[in-house]
Amino acid sequence: MRLKLIPQETNVDFFGRWKLWLGISALMVVIGFGSFLLQGLNFGIDFRGGTTIRTQSTQPVDIGVYRDAIAPLGLGDISITEVFDPSFEEDQNVAMVRIQAQGDEEAVTTETIEAVEGALSAVVPDIRFISVESVGPKVSGELIQTAALAVILAIAAVLVYIWLRFEWQFALGAVAALVHDVVLTIGVFSELQIRFDLAIIAALLTIVGYSLNDTVVVFDRARENLRKYKNRPLKEVLNLSINETLSRTLMTSVTTLIALIALFVLGGDVIRGFVFAMIWGVIVGTYSSVFVASTVLLYLGVKRDWTKQDGGSGTQFANIDA
Repeated sequence: MRLKLIPQETNVDFFGRWKLWLGISALMVVIGFGSFLLQGLNFGIDFRGGTTIRTQSTQPVDIGVYRDAIAPLGLGDISITEVFDPSFEEDQNVAMVRIQAQGDEEAVTTETIEAVEGALSAVVPDIRFISVESVGPKVSGELIQTAALAVILAIAAVLVYIWLRFEWQFALGAVAALVHDVVLTIGVFSELQIRFDLAIIAALLTIVGYSLNDTVVVFDRARENLRKYKNRPLKEVLNLSINETLSRTLMTSVTTLIALIALFVLGGDVIRGFVFAMIWGVIVGTYSSVFVASTVLLYLGVKRDWTKQDGGSGTQFANIDA
């Protein structure tokens, strides 16, 4: 006897209140974008500039102890991570301490670095400071531009891919869903003022891929059903396609969320921001694949040309494997 968490056949009307779903999405996008304009993002050291101190000791790295030792100095955003490398000796414990730039200074002052080293030496007597590196505001500004360009190029590549594989209406629906996911993720980080660093950019790109995968699954089934049910209205075909892929969509999302929640609870402070972005992204990505991408496609309509063979439906690239 097999356990079925989701019925094999469902008949949910996803387009019965499509105006409501689009209205909710539009409102959330406006709130997220407005928060970004008014509050901005709480940029981490990667984007603000600062100084990185590399430490080494025979004692295991305890990030909590390090952080408690530095906290009284009042240096603002401090990131502490342990460095792992197979070439390290058993008693070689290395950590990276990142300190944000103070005010308009190009880098952290020598006095501040000495204060940090003194605080760490007090709790870890055998600690050694291997190197000190600074990232100025100019480099940080270039990182922001490069990160934004990476996200834009990823979405543009998706637009071209979907356009070639399906039709332009499918492409616009998929891109609308991706922009929706990215804006909402940036918006929640702005609203909650969670630290935004390069790891979050990696999460955004991962979210784009995850959301696209969900959307393509629905669109593939929709294209098959458009050929199969040639006389049925587009709304009914799309609704049938979403219902037929609903079990796969929910099971994929739930199992992914289980792993991410475990990482969020047990993974520690270093990856918590990245994992939070992924949890949020999986939720909004699943939502947008069903309620945004398909609704935009329904609104735009799609040309149903039945003079072509099945393998050539869409464009000349429609039979490209995903």
